[in-house]
Amino acid sequence: MAEKKTGTKIIAQNKKAYHEYFVDDKYEAGIALFGTEVKSIRAGAVNLKDSYCSFKNGELYVLGMHVSPYEKGNIFNREPLRERKLLMHRRELNKLFGLVSQKGLTLVPLSLYFSGKNVKAEVGLCRGKKLYDKRDVAAEKQASREMDRRIKDQSRYD
Repeated sequence: MAEKKTGTKIIAQNKKAYHEYFVDDKYEAGIALFGTEVKSIRAGAVNLKDSYCSFKNGELYVLGMHVSPYEKGNIFNREPLRERKLLMHRRELNKLFGLVSQKGLTLVPLSLYFSGKNVKAEVGLCRGKKLYDKRDVAAEKQASREMDRRIKDQSRYD
């Protein structure tokens, strides 16, 4: 018998989301996709940069996720920017809907990955950053880099 692969392979990450938002919590969700979209995603032709999640009729959809058409897909290809349904338990959906509607939080796809043979999305419950928050984070990174450089230089001369 063949062994099942249970590892995860990251396909795409939304680095811009970590710059624009504070990520409070992370959730895993499946995505309803068509065959040619999965093949295109396997090839790495997906972009999460300007994507976000929205509730419609009690269901969660991801909007703005660009999946390039599969080049050998001809008539089976779908529109690249169509809204795609995220698959989560009803209990989780109700909880997220309550948080998003009350506290002014937003849902943003953080990464896309394969879990076995299924495509999964990591969705983050996020709060927006202000300009001064972004500056603080940049200053902390710069200070950390400077300390690492000095420690490295100091260890050279010892």
